[in-house]
Amino acid sequence: MANSTSAGGIVFNEEGKFILVRQPDKSWSLPKGRLKDGEDNLTAAKREIYEETGVNKLEFIKELGSYKRLSSDKVNLRTIILFLFKTSQKKLSPRDAENPEAKWADKEEVFNLLPNKEDKEFFLKAVESLF
Repeated sequence: MANSTSAGGIVFNEEGKFILVRQPDKSWSLPKGRLKDGEDNLTAAKREIYEETGVNKLEFIKELGSYKRLSSDKVNLRTIILFLFKTSQKKLSPRDAENPEAKWADKEEVFNLLPNKEDKEFFLKAVESLF
């Protein structure tokens, strides 16, 4: 089984909504992706958020940590590193052709749309103290 590392973020706005992005398999996820050579986790997270959402005005709040889960194809073990960001940007305009759709969603909708148990648990734990 191959291992991969992804970095990304839980991005929220002043209305208490979070960004979700549509994956090629039509499921929803938090914006994240694989690190490029030489990139640190935070740089990769900001790049992936920008590519998948068009948001580049990010206020770094804190590193949330990481967790492991199987990839959607159940072939790779992924380590997912997430950071918490706030943004004042409202318009979402993805730049990545593989992830052409992004939307704002409240906490309950995010929880309901995330397909993996590990994603749901990490998200809830990360945002429980926010609002």
